[in-house]
Amino acid sequence: MRERSPGASRTQNLETPRAAGVAGILFAVLLAAAIVLARIGLPEGAGGATVNVDAAQRNAVNTAVGLIPFAGIAFLWFVGAVRAHTGEAEDRFIATVFLGSGLVFVACLFVAAAAAGTVLSAHQPQDFGRHFAYELLTTYGMRMAAVFVFATSTIGRKLGSFPRGLSLAGVVVGLVLLVAGSSVPWSELAFPAWALLISVYILWAARHAASGPGAARRTP
Repeated sequence: MRERSPGASRTQNLETPRAAGVAGILFAVLLAAAIVLARIGLPEGAGGATVNVDAAQRNAVNTAVGLIPFAGIAFLWFVGAVRAHTGEAEDRFIATVFLGSGLVFVACLFVAAAAAGTVLSAHQPQDFGRHFAYELLTTYGMRMAAVFVFATSTIGRKLGSFPRGLSLAGVVVGLVLLVAGSSVPWSELAFPAWALLISVYILWAARHAASGPGAARRTP
């Protein structure tokens, strides 16, 4: 069996955080854009009377629905890269919660996007599709996102991958999503904001590790 050289192993260890960081940033941008467009295209989404959707609002919802699959793919890539980075050091219980909540969140995200797409058809199902999409995203999806944030912050704290302040920020964001996600409009933007913060830190840490003393010694 061919053994992997130490240099190849170090390169893989550096590339994995970069993949997680890039995927996380892409997910954060796409999800935030989709949420903003959905809020603009479907006003009073958490309640209120039936609304008529004009052409501009339809275009906003269409764009939001089109962005969701790419946001989901980027999120799954982010989850996979983070798991690969933690490797065998991860706690199995926390890792199961981390993976399970991430998968359920993506499922809720996709179904919510499909429900939001129903408002683009006949006038009759608009109100149902609007309420169902917001209910699924804010009540169920964001609570799964909260569990994901808690699990990620716990893994980062246990492995020493995140500074204490970043882990505490994750706890705050998780509480916001868990408690206020279904009752405070726009609070769901806390999740992509947290993902962006985590991803930027991961990229910064990877860059710092690549330019550290160990990297300097490996330079011929």
